[in-house]
Amino acid sequence: MLGGLVRQVSRGAKGAGANGAGGKGAEEKGAGGEGAAGEGAGGKGRARGDLATDVTASLVVFLVALPLCIGVAVASGVPAELGIISGVIGGLVVGAIRGSTLQVSGPAAGLAALVAETVAEVGVAMLGVIVLFAGLLQIVLGLVRLGRMFQAISVAVVQGMLAGIGVPLMFSQAYPMADDKAPGTPIENMAGIPGLLADVLTDPQAMIATLLGVVTIVLSFVWKKVPGPAGKIPAALVAVGIGMVVAALPGVNVKTLQVGNLLASVQVPGAEQFARLTDGAVITAILTFTVIASAESLFTAAAVDRMHSGPRTRYNTELIAQGAGNTVAGILGALPITAVVARSSANVQAGAKTRLSRTLHGLWLLAFALLLPQVLALIPISVLAGVLVHSGWKLFGPAEFPKMWRQDKGEFAVMTMTTLVIVATALLEGVLFGLAAGIVLAALRMSQTVVRRHIEEDTAKVVMAGNATFLRLPKVIEALEAAAASGKPRIRLDLTGVTHLDHACRSQVEEFTAQQRGLGRRVELLMPGEAKPGGAGPVDEGPVPAPLPRRRAAAMPDGPAEAAQPATRTEPSAWAETAPRGEPSAWAESATWTGPSAWTEPAARAEPASVGAAEAAAPAPWPTADAEWFYLDTRPLPEERASHSPFVG
Repeated sequence: MLGGLVRQVSRGAKGAGANGAGGKGAEEKGAGGEGAAGEGAGGKGRARGDLATDVTASLVVFLVALPLCIGVAVASGVPAELGIISGVIGGLVVGAIRGSTLQVSGPAAGLAALVAETVAEVGVAMLGVIVLFAGLLQIVLGLVRLGRMFQAISVAVVQGMLAGIGVPLMFSQAYPMADDKAPGTPIENMAGIPGLLADVLTDPQAMIATLLGVVTIVLSFVWKKVPGPAGKIPAALVAVGIGMVVAALPGVNVKTLQVGNLLASVQVPGAEQFARLTDGAVITAILTFTVIASAESLFTAAAVDRMHSGPRTRYNTELIAQGAGNTVAGILGALPITAVVARSSANVQAGAKTRLSRTLHGLWLLAFALLLPQVLALIPISVLAGVLVHSGWKLFGPAEFPKMWRQDKGEFAVMTMTTLVIVATALLEGVLFGLAAGIVLAALRMSQTVVRRHIEEDTAKVVMAGNATFLRLPKVIEALEAAAASGKPRIRLDLTGVTHLDHACRSQVEEFTAQQRGLGRRVELLMPGEAKPGGAGPVDEGPVPAPLPRRRAAAMPDGPAEAAQPATRTEPSAWAETAPRGEPSAWAESATWTGPSAWTEPAARAEPASVGAAEAAAPAPWPTADAEWFYLDTRPLPEERASHSPFVG
């Protein structure tokens, strides 16, 4: 509409300028006005369409969120009203802040086991304090712009964390699905499944409740395949409807949800609760809630962004929004809030365009809980447990394990170990273990050291390349010991291809060199950063009597000769520069003789004008920076050795 008005003014001004007050100008102005009116009408039509779509989407999200809010509260061991309060806050508080456009927040099944464990340890009254300070920490993390930091966590750790959340959730909800109470820890819940099945088979009412839960799980998997408009109805809502009908039948006595006054369930933390902030268990719970809720919310944001082409998530702002929601939830003593994939995907699939849909869904939750609380009392608990078992299966994601195995076996190991440690211990311990395992795996892969060793006449050579760190120290020691065991009088250690040499490996190499020299062996040591001869740098063979003079060489066609650097010898030797290739018999321009051995560096090279006879007349291939390193010993050598040296004319 604004574009139409701009064009209208532009056209009107153009017409007036060209024709004064004439008719043509009036006609152009009138045409512009009609265009503006049409475009404005189109913009209003789109706005009305987006509003209607957002309202419809909010109702869909509300229908998905209602059973999940109640089910998560029941699974967390707190009154169902607290789950609804958290859902309302997730819509009205988090949904109103401009972080993510289509992501929907509320109480999450992923935190149900953690909340249940925390409540069992410190009590329901302390839940508000824990959630409050977790929210404040999230706000601080967002303000210091650490929102994207959570994206740096390994995907294997994230998937292992989700699987570690999903497995205990499934086994813990198997008991409420049979109108029974879970024994306790995930291991105890798994071990008690055979006894639970035996009890169900002997109790008709428990069997009815279990069948309702099983029907709910089956509907959750297959309902989306139902054709027509019926398939668009959330499967959880269909299961709740069926459960309410069955629970109302004569002779059926299954447990149903007990919902009280929403406002009366609010538990504002008092001075007694704040006084327990020094408790180690409370501090651990705050940190755990902060990390897990933040990671789950921002991972969900990345997943939701891939579902639509609208505005992308502002991660730091979204983290502040999640913190604001948890701060309010903590003040009211409600459940922690995170972004939830099920509600968010329902919002996207319903065609939502703006934040209005996720905000309105919180309003519908509030209205339903205040005006129709008696309807909630008709919902069987086994149906809600079935909804959460399905959620646990989706979190577990069994298909992700073989997929990860095919893609990366190391990451598969990290993912599996993270899952097992979470199931065996707790969520925080498992995540920390997974992070440590991921870091170790990355360090091992970054520390890729290639070590080659071979024997050449009287020299045992060890060539190393890559990153030599303490993680590869056994491999380095093995190569050095093999060179020493060869019995050759000369050992050459070439480390010029090493990009990173840490203190442990450097110390080992230097100690080995000193030890072998003490045994009378001649050790040639080239450390990282030293060029090889033939573009080569200095060779360390021992103490230097006196520095040799600095010699400079003419520039080569493709750059200055590396022989321009000073040569530092460690024992009496000779240093020479090569002259341009002209006379086949003359290789050395000058030589300063100081002892029984000589070391040469290439200088400027004159290329022949044409290829053919000139190259054929060359005495030997010219050594390059990538050529094999040759050590020239000027002491009398056997003829067969001297004949192989490219530096002999």
